[in-house]
Amino acid sequence: MGTPVFEVTTEVGFDAAHFLREYEGKCSRLHGHSYRLQATASGERLSGQGMLLDLAAFRSLCEEVVAGFDHQTINEVAPFDALNPTAENLAAHFYRLLRPLVEEKGLSLAKVTVWESQTSGASYSE
Repeated sequence: MGTPVFEVTTEVGFDAAHFLREYEGKCSRLHGHSYRLQATASGERLSGQGMLLDLAAFRSLCEEVVAGFDHQTINEVAPFDALNPTAENLAAHFYRLLRPLVEEKGLSLAKVTVWESQTSGASYSE
């Protein structure tokens, strides 16, 4: 039997506008989304309280990561002033911002998913 792994997941929302560069279709025009960032942390040991990570603290870390994007035009926020603001690129960006914050807690960041709608999103992990 392998080593047990626990995972916790939290989700935060933010509202922002963007447009896709070099894209043929309606998403090439400025439009908005109610984005959801979903993050999953993993680890092998629970605290004495029986928790991998306090979910309120994890949610707070995620809120910090998206705060600079809320009610912004993402194309005007670095690095998306040069990088196309696709859900895939957003997921990778948020993953790289969140990973060191989660690792400071002795855990791994398993995955970040950015949802543009109820049915469409993209995930990133390393």
